[in-house]
Amino acid sequence: MNIRLLHPNKKVFPFSVELVSSKSESNRVLIIQALCKELFSIENLSMAEDTIVLKHLLENKNKEKNCGQGGTTLRFLTAFFASTPCDVFLTGSNRMKERPVKILVDALYTLGANITYKEKQGFPPMHIVGKKLKGGKITIDSSVSSQYISALLLVAPTLENGLEIRFSGKRVSAPYIQMTLEIMRYFGIEYSISENTLSINQQNYKAKNICIENDWTAASYWYSFVAIAEDAVIHIPNLKKNSLQGDVVLSNIYKTFGVETTFHQTGISIKKNKNICLPEFFQCDFSDCPDLAQTVAITCAALNIPALLTGLETLHIKETNRLEAVCKELDKFEATTKKENNTLHITSGCKKHSKNVLINTYHDHRMAMAFAPLILLYPQIEIENDKVIDKSYPSFWNDLTKAGIEVLRV
Repeated sequence: MNIRLLHPNKKVFPFSVELVSSKSESNRVLIIQALCKELFSIENLSMAEDTIVLKHLLENKNKEKNCGQGGTTLRFLTAFFASTPCDVFLTGSNRMKERPVKILVDALYTLGANITYKEKQGFPPMHIVGKKLKGGKITIDSSVSSQYISALLLVAPTLENGLEIRFSGKRVSAPYIQMTLEIMRYFGIEYSISENTLSINQQNYKAKNICIENDWTAASYWYSFVAIAEDAVIHIPNLKKNSLQGDVVLSNIYKTFGVETTFHQTGISIKKNKNICLPEFFQCDFSDCPDLAQTVAITCAALNIPALLTGLETLHIKETNRLEAVCKELDKFEATTKKENNTLHITSGCKKHSKNVLINTYHDHRMAMAFAPLILLYPQIEIENDKVIDKSYPSFWNDLTKAGIEVLRV
């Protein structure tokens, strides 16, 4: 079913929204839990579809492991199963079969892994005969996806000779790599890092109970709502200023758009600064926070702020080609955009009209949620596939009703 949104005015009622917990943190901790020799508890584990699938695949004994649309799930499990005695068939959705995994598999080959592509070379599905890997030194292109590096880092302490990774190319999504390392450190793992090399010796994870922080990426949609609204105050618990999540940069990015963030002991409050003078031009490099790019692009278009978004190298290998999808859907609102290499130019914003627009999501959860705040500009909008949000934020439609937005399934 599709979702039809209706909203009577451009105001967002003061309310509190309990976000989903971070699936980035949750997925890393689940892999560590599976590798740890002792038990520990995980509080506030994400209920996102990706995390639920990952937990299920780690626990069940089936030979076929279907990751669905979970890119992180498939990549983490590729390294996990390759380095763990097992015999599995790792696959995913049709879109997942179009998302490359060659860089990670080639690195695992260097370490002695037994992995066979079952269809197209360099892409899932794969037959993995796992075993204890010896480890050693590898060089990896870090300009494609940080998930490859995180997948290798998580299993590195279990390798007989540890692991030394030398990086080539521009490093993208660096905060996600740092998140992986900090979570590993929490569980007792020591590492050394220089500009282009990261080393982890063989060692054991140490059991330690953990509570997962809520998801800063999910907060981005509410920042966008506040930026576009005439007036808004939203309280969001369990978000930290010193978060492990790189998307905490939201608070700085959205200050430019008139969103003031106040950090409390228990979370944050975000409020519309009605006296803000919006910039005549906005430019930002999203190399370290690519999951925010769609939301920020739509915020700029809604506020009619010309913008240049760079560092979008990884967007074409996500759930869809996000750069192309954003341009296609913004065109329906008569915004003028241009994608060029790994950049997005927004030269003019959304035009006011009364027609109902259907937003295609391309099986991408972030397309649905990033476009939802445009309801503050239009009498109604329709969003394809009400279930698409389950991948990361299953309660999103319910949370919209707290903001005074009418949500209909049609």
